[in-house]
Amino acid sequence: EMQVVESGGGLVQAGGSLRLSCAASGGSLRDYSIGWFRQAPGKEHEAVSCVDRQDLSLYNAGPAEGRFTFSRDNAGNTVYLQMNSLKPEDTAVYYCAADPTTYGIPRSYDYWGQGTQVTVSS
Repeated sequence: EMQVVESGGGLVQAGGSLRLSCAASGGSLRDYSIGWFRQAPGKEHEAVSCVDRQDLSLYNAGPAEGRFTFSRDNAGNTVYLQMNSLKPEDTAVYYCAADPTTYGIPRSYDYWGQGTQVTVSS
């Protein structure tokens, strides 16, 4: 059974960096399109960075562009979101999602992690 889990969140000061990790059991993330999402209190769930299965297509939300970077490890078992120059408005619960869509960015995702809290202090 496919299961996704995120880690790497925490409390950082504005301007600092965090690297979020996403791993899976029951399957390899190499076989999945990946999306990073976040939700802050009182705000709507939003996409941050979404990548297709072949890492050929990439969507970055405006606030993430130039600051957040998606990557996979060599085996493709772990996915990372490197977040630099963090701002207080980046504070949110961050989610990793996976979908077996063969080509392109998925319209929806079958598997979701439990979320990891990122808090950025001013």
